[in-house]
Amino acid sequence: MTRIGIILGSTRPHRNGEQVAKWLFEAASRRTDATFELVDLRDHPLPLLDEPLPPSLGRYENEHTRRWAEKIASFDGFVIVTPEYNHSTSAVLKNAIDYLYAEWNNKAVGFASYGSAGGVRAVEHLRLMAGELQMADVRAQVILPFATSFENRRSFKPDDFARRSLDVMLDQVIAWSEALAPLRKRASAAA
Repeated sequence: MTRIGIILGSTRPHRNGEQVAKWLFEAASRRTDATFELVDLRDHPLPLLDEPLPPSLGRYENEHTRRWAEKIASFDGFVIVTPEYNHSTSAVLKNAIDYLYAEWNNKAVGFASYGSAGGVRAVEHLRLMAGELQMADVRAQVILPFATSFENRRSFKPDDFARRSLDVMLDQVIAWSEALAPLRKRASAAA
């Protein structure tokens, strides 16, 4: 069965993303067309990129990198939950993405973003990175502005539009993850 990793892209204390990721995971887990796992970057502490060789070579020297690579390689696609910090994504998420290369290739990715402008600018940056990593980013996106999706900017209150957006985005991520399976299989055989 198709495996989708839901990556929580913030490690800040009192992060809003935790509520979003749990809501997303609970909704996704009710589906029968894929299995889902919540991947919290707090559980994968990575120092600023400290591998001596480029990730595209796949020769990881550090144990923390090998563990991260194993985790990411186990999925067929992803949903990334991202905050928007200064018109971009979080540094911890960017760093986690930069650690690897082949483990991201030929996999679909969707986004759930939050912030004062709903996190859309952070996702624009992530879409550029996804292209470089040979990932297929899906069109549908869950956009969660502080003004309408969070009570007092703290308590997450998803509305019907967010729920519908989530369903469409998950449909696309699963479909594209399945469609890319032959490319992942071919790449695995070549390695």
